[in-house]
Amino acid sequence: MIVNYTAEGWQIIYQQAHGQLAAQLAWHWKPFGPSDRWVNTISAIAQHDDEQQNWDGHYGLTPAGAPANFTMKEFSLEQAQGVLHAARFQGRWRSLLTSMHMSKLYESMRGENTTIGPFLDEQQANQKRWLKELHLKQAEAQQAYDLMHWCDRLSLILCRHELPEMGRALEIYTGADGKRYDVLRPTEEGPITVQPWPFHSKQFTVSVEANLLSQLQFKDDAELAAALRAAPITTLIWEFKQ
Repeated sequence: MIVNYTAEGWQIIYQQAHGQLAAQLAWHWKPFGPSDRWVNTISAIAQHDDEQQNWDGHYGLTPAGAPANFTMKEFSLEQAQGVLHAARFQGRWRSLLTSMHMSKLYESMRGENTTIGPFLDEQQANQKRWLKELHLKQAEAQQAYDLMHWCDRLSLILCRHELPEMGRALEIYTGADGKRYDVLRPTEEGPITVQPWPFHSKQFTVSVEANLLSQLQFKDDAELAAALRAAPITTLIWEFKQ
């Protein structure tokens, strides 16, 4: 979950919904590569945060009983393997991009426990194998993965309300090609822009749904889950303009 504290309580955005928002951003990007691969790239972006663990123990709560933001959770080998397992049924290209995402997220954690190292080694071996089998150059895969990471990052900026104030720019991501992109909102209530502009449309909107909770603390995950099922839902909308 992505958890934002508001004046009314908690605003909850599911990570799967964040993935869908990332795919909306990718949809407006200028397509590149074969059409079948492009569709599968968007699919990989949309589903990169699926296969979340079921709530048990205190997975959904902090020790104080508040909804736990995803950044508070430890590495989950089960969830990572679940995403890769699901990707396998959509082909090697999606598996390759998903595996590259796992490497990007967790390589810095190598050595922290006994499970991460072997998992990361397996990803590196699989990536080499898939590149060879698909007759792809590393640069082709890297271009697509950079887009995946870019959309993931911008989606998180939006979902976590991290757009800077007073027209300041915030770096989204700098890819392997060294090209940097910044996001900013020139006026407080105006549209968002990206510099340089990478999209094929000059203006568009994206959205995500969020659950609103007025209760601040919960005794257990069951109470939180029940509150989320009953919570009012709002749609957050962002307008982008060149």
